[in-house]
Amino acid sequence: MVGDGEERAPPHAPELKHRRKSPRFAAETETEPDSGGAPEGAEWAFGGPGSLTRPPIRACRAAGGSSASFLPDSPAEEKANDSNVTEPKKPAGDQPNVYTPLKESKAESFENAREHHSTKSQSRSKFRDQPSTGKQSRHLAKKDGSQSGFLKGWTLILVLLISISLFSILWIKMLSLPDATLSRRNTQILQAFRAQMKKLRNTYQSQDPSLWKRTHVFLEKHLNTSHLHLEPAILLFTAGQEAEKALRCLSDEIANAFAFSQNATTIKINGADKAILDSDVVKLEVDDELSSGFREGKKVAVVHRFELLPAGSTLIFYKYCDHENAAFKDVALVLTVLLDEQSLRKSLTLQEVEEKVRDFLWTKFTSSDVPSSFNSMDTDKLSGLWSRISHLVLPVWPEKSLPMEGCT
Repeated sequence: MVGDGEERAPPHAPELKHRRKSPRFAAETETEPDSGGAPEGAEWAFGGPGSLTRPPIRACRAAGGSSASFLPDSPAEEKANDSNVTEPKKPAGDQPNVYTPLKESKAESFENAREHHSTKSQSRSKFRDQPSTGKQSRHLAKKDGSQSGFLKGWTLILVLLISISLFSILWIKMLSLPDATLSRRNTQILQAFRAQMKKLRNTYQSQDPSLWKRTHVFLEKHLNTSHLHLEPAILLFTAGQEAEKALRCLSDEIANAFAFSQNATTIKINGADKAILDSDVVKLEVDDELSSGFREGKKVAVVHRFELLPAGSTLIFYKYCDHENAAFKDVALVLTVLLDEQSLRKSLTLQEVEEKVRDFLWTKFTSSDVPSSFNSMDTDKLSGLWSRISHLVLPVWPEKSLPMEGCT
């Protein structure tokens, strides 16, 4: 029980003492600390200006008395109560100043953060600048390298062009030397052949001018080394009985002129000497004489009295007179055929002379008494042979100026 002289504290006084001040009231109290309070015992109207700034009421007991009084807290006490209400207060002299180290540590942290930020910024800027510097240096190096490579490329091209030019000049000179030698050789051959043909023309003055012209052009074309020899030159001279000596001499002289211009000799085969021999034997003999003579370097062969050879033996001329597959292509063959007629009319054309010789050989070779066999002549074989030996058929007229013995 409480005495009569004591004032009874309000039932909720301890709760008011230990209640923490509302943040709203604390802020308003701090903003208006000197506003003062209402007179003791006066009533505060809620919602008025005083009620918003009114400090909290605390209950206290007066010294020497038992009654409790409610006094407003001072600002320092309010702050202490805000921090820790139950913590006892320390003397002012013993309380350390916690704000100064805190401020210094915050300043140091700020300085360190700023230094770290500046260092990081510098490193970032350095990192950003480094690629640009590297790129610039690489660009300059690449530019210098490209210029150097460009100059080296042009130098190499110039060296190659000069080398190719020099090589071409040397190659042309090397090629021109054989060409010059061949040209001189060809010129000498043609000049020698023309000189020989001119002598023969002066000797055999009774011959038709077409004979000299055609023979000269035909053989000179074959002597010209600038032309590719695809087949041998085949000449066939024919005459009547009255011009037998002129036929033999003129054919020999023309063949000798052809061989002489090339510093060669002539192969001579006489059909009259082989007329009575076996066809196979004659065929082998003719083949051996022609092949061995051409291999030895002889350039022309004369076959006198072609019509007297055994019919089957003449098939060997397929080998030497073929248009495409002749055994020797850089040679000439001169054949003579003496007709049964006493003379040839000078009025005959070359086509008529050719037909007369063809018909004569047809009669001579196909009416033979030799039994038919592979080596004997027939119409088909004779047609093939004729197409190979009839490149140029020319008539020969008799010559009165020829001596009794020999030709010239």
